Order: sequence, then structure tokens, then C-alpha cells
Amino acid sequence: MKSIQPLLHAALALVFLAAGCTTSKTNLGSAQPKPQEVLAIITKVNDHWQATNAPQQRAFWDVAAYHTGNMAAYAVTKNEKYRQYSETWAEHNQWKGAKSDDKAEWKYKYGEKDDYVLFGDWQICFQTYADLYNLKPEPQRIARAKEVMEYEMSTNQNDYWWWADGLYMVMPVMTKLHKITGNPQYLTKLHEYFSYANSIMYDPETGLYYRDAKYVYPQHKSTNGQKDFWARGDGWVFAGLAKVLQDLPQSDSHRAEYLAKYRGLAAALKKAQQTEGYWTRSLLDPQHAPGPETSGTAFNTFAYLWGINNGVLDKAEYLPTALKGWQYLTTTALQPDGAIGYVQPIGEKAIPGQVVDKSSTSNFGVGAFLLASSEMYRYAGKR
Repeated sequence: MKSIQPLLHAALALVFLAAGCTTSKTNLGSAQPKPQEVLAIITKVNDHWQATNAPQQRAFWDVAAYHTGNMAAYAVTKNEKYRQYSETWAEHNQWKGAKSDDKAEWKYKYGEKDDYVLFGDWQICFQTYADLYNLKPEPQRIARAKEVMEYEMSTNQNDYWWWADGLYMVMPVMTKLHKITGNPQYLTKLHEYFSYANSIMYDPETGLYYRDAKYVYPQHKSTNGQKDFWARGDGWVFAGLAKVLQDLPQSDSHRAEYLAKYRGLAAALKKAQQTEGYWTRSLLDPQHAPGPETSGTAFNTFAYLWGINNGVLDKAEYLPTALKGWQYLTTTALQPDGAIGYVQPIGEKAIPGQVVDKSSTSNFGVGAFLLASSEMYRYAGKR
């Protein structure tokens, strides 16, 4: 493959306004970027992040979510610096998540210590390890991932994914490892665990997902007495389903079910988008925690663009939604120095009164932005 570095250098010479790009118009009436403009944005954002954050960080969910975006950025830029950054991180963590080797003490409810090996927040790293394995298939890169997931699949429990975030964290691990190993159990257990998650979090009336069972209406309500769906939580699920559909065999017997849930989220989230392009932290009650939020918006924008690019969402219906999300991401979230703002801090719900502003940034928010940008590059290149 030819290097695209000259293209990147030319693109980076563009004058960046707050948006970081210029745009063209189509008959849809929305601004659409050119491929070189998107590459310039990816480079600006990711170079800024990597210049200010060393790769020697733990393999927990927040860092690992950034790396899913970094690997997406590598896939479109072929910038070896990005691949090396994730490789250094993986090596720093010995290609592991939580590091305990005593299976008798492995746990899967919430925990940040090394014995929570079966907790999904320690398994999202396996997505990047699998991507790096596909670039250089050395067995040690996925040895721990296989050990952990195959042990998990050997147990009788099916309630591993009890919170919405976990669907992004681990569902794509299952499809990636199935694609590498051919082991059909990954797809069998994917559906079993996904079915449990749906039984406790999915709301058929709205097509949205509660963050977890604590937030199911009417047990929990938003400030104004409505169902309270957390934007980043539904973004996790929407983006996770897109990544699953990317690697899931067309012949999988449950593909139609995943696709139906994905399309249902696309329709439901379209209704909840604000005119400015973002999604508020409580999707159906904007006044619960008003104002822009980047992480949920970026995951949604990625998932819409993926669907359009892969022919599973109607372009005429959903491209305006994706473009409004992109417009927000590049004119409000993106700061002049390449930082990504308006990211709600680590948490699990929309919090009334919590300040989220242009200085609010985080690793997972940057990762979500890079996912959306990489998918926008693919879209822009098709036009």
C-alpha cells in the first residue's frame, strides 16, 4: 500500500479554524468534509493526545477505549507511530488485562484490582491485542485473551454483561477472537450473554438501553419524571453493535437480531439528537443535564457512519444525523490545539449540575472521536 504521509502533510498545511476543516455542500444541505480534511483532523487530535500522554498506562477500560480509536486511526492513516503507541501499551501490560493467574479468585462484578479478570472493563484491551495480532500474528499477543475468554465461556454463568458499557467492551472481543480462531463457541456465548443483557437493560418501548438494572423506569426516573437513558451508555451499545456486525459472519443465525437492535437504536437516537448535533447526557430529558456531551455523540456518529458505509442504514434517512454529529464534533468538541472537550467524566449516569465544558477531556472521549473520524474518512473517500 502506498504511503499517504505526503497527503497528510499537505492536509496539515490547511488553515484550521475551530472546526479544523472546510466543507462542501450536497443536495442534503449538510456540510461534508473532504478526505484530506478528515485525515488532518485525525492527525491533529491523535498527535496532541499522544504528545501529552505516555503509552505506559494500565489496561483498564478508559485507556483501552482510547486504543480502540487509536487502532481505527492507524487503519486509515497507516501512521506507524500510532501502531507503535498501542504496541508499547500492550507490551507494558504483558498483553493482559487484569493480571491474576489464580483462576480460583477470578471475579466479574465491578473491580479495579488484578483479580477481576472476568470483568469486562479488563477485557476491552483484548480488542486492540487482537487487532495487533492481525498485523503481526505472534501467538503471545492473544494468548491471554484466549485463556480468559475460553475460561469464562466454560462457566455456567451468563450474566457477565450486566451494564451497557460492557457491550462495547466485550462483544467485539468475541467476534474478533472468533474470526481469528474459528471457535464457534465465541458466537454461541456472544448471543447467550447478549440475551441476558437485553433481558435486564433493553426497553422495547423506546428501543434504547438503560445503563444497568438500577436505572429501569419507574424504579428510577429523570429529574422531570421520565425514563432516564444515559447518552454514553447507549453510545457504547450502538457502537458495540456496529463493531460486532463488522466481524460477524453473514451466515450467523443471530445476525438478524443484532441488526434489528442496531437499527432500532439508530431510529431511537435520531429522534433524541439535539438541533446542534449532540446528544444530551439524559437522552429523553434534555433538561436533566443540559448542554453538549462529546463521548456519547462521538460513539453515535461512528455507529451511524459505519452503517451508512456498510449499507445497513439508509443513507438518505441517516446521513443528516451523522453529519450533524460530525459538525458538533469538529466545531464545538474539537479545540484549536487538538484537544477534545465536553467529555462527561467517568461515571455511569447523567448528573444534574455536573460541569462539562471545553476543558473536559478524557482518554475514552478522544478514542470515540477517533472512531467517528476514521469512519468519516471512509465515508468521505467514497463520495
